[in-house]
Amino acid sequence: MPQTFTHPQPSTRPPLKYGDLELPSRFLLSPLAGYTNLPFRRIVREIGGLGLGTTDLVNARGLLAGNAKTRDLIATCEEDSPFAVQIFGSEIPAMTEAAQFLEARGVDSIDINMGCPVHRITKGGAGSAMMRQADETVQLVEAVVKSVALPVSVKMRLGWDDQSITAPEFARAFEQVGVVAIAIHGRTREQGFSGKVSREGIRRVVEAVQSIPVVGNGDIRNIADAATMFDETGCDAISVGRGALANPWIFRQLVQWEQTGQYAPSGNFEERMQLLKRQFGYLVEQRGLERAISSFRKMGHWYLKSMNVRAALRNDFQQARTGESLQAALDRIAEAGPAVGTKTGELPEYHIPVPSGPIANW
Repeated sequence: MPQTFTHPQPSTRPPLKYGDLELPSRFLLSPLAGYTNLPFRRIVREIGGLGLGTTDLVNARGLLAGNAKTRDLIATCEEDSPFAVQIFGSEIPAMTEAAQFLEARGVDSIDINMGCPVHRITKGGAGSAMMRQADETVQLVEAVVKSVALPVSVKMRLGWDDQSITAPEFARAFEQVGVVAIAIHGRTREQGFSGKVSREGIRRVVEAVQSIPVVGNGDIRNIADAATMFDETGCDAISVGRGALANPWIFRQLVQWEQTGQYAPSGNFEERMQLLKRQFGYLVEQRGLERAISSFRKMGHWYLKSMNVRAALRNDFQQARTGESLQAALDRIAEAGPAVGTKTGELPEYHIPVPSGPIANW
């Protein structure tokens, strides 16, 4: 019998719907640049519990131009369902054409990014910068909604800074123009990922809408964090980002907790090693061995940190340049096991750090 952990079970809620699209759970994968690609979504779905998988943010203009890297971001497969693509941009023609392109490709939902704080996104008026242009932003969102029959959601922050907390007003306006859901990260653009998420700020967004679901996001690392988010905000669903990188089992745990009040532990060393190899294999299928090795280093680093692998062995993995050297590094890691504990025992909870330093430098 697997060990179980107990936390007060949430109250029963109706199924979560994005318009006419009913999601299998109320626990969503947040878009994360460089991470929420198809191979990662596949392994999370195999574990179970995911309600909606969303891509890394996709440049609307790059998508229409046929940029290979941009098209790679929207790759999907039969098992990757329901599936949303998050697009960003500040021009109505590009955003509506991109939405129509995605609709023709058969995606289940479209998400508009208004939350990214990175300078290369905001300098062109996209991402969090959209929260500074109320009329133009509402017009853009309405145009996207009207351009497709798909459900359209919006992901945003509380506002640009503490002096302009505009999320409640935007949420109210977006509901009026047909947006089916709002995902809200409880920080301002000025905060980046510093400080604590404002659950009171998220609650104000929940109170601002009449009937569409609000998805709470930020600092969800475990079941206790999810319980606090539900209790203090009244949100309808939860979106998990870095918490899922550290623990891809979190969505299954959340569903177990919702259904029974208990949940099984996340994967041990051996189970994480198998998951790492499976995700890498999916990446090889999509990109070929050479590209997969270079692009997996960042994700592999977090796997090995969560597995409590010694620094020297993690470095061996990072230095691998061929399939043979990568496999040799993994063999040495598998032989050594975790720095503390056993290969089949419970691992300590691991938190992936967030970006730091001035946002202007990101």
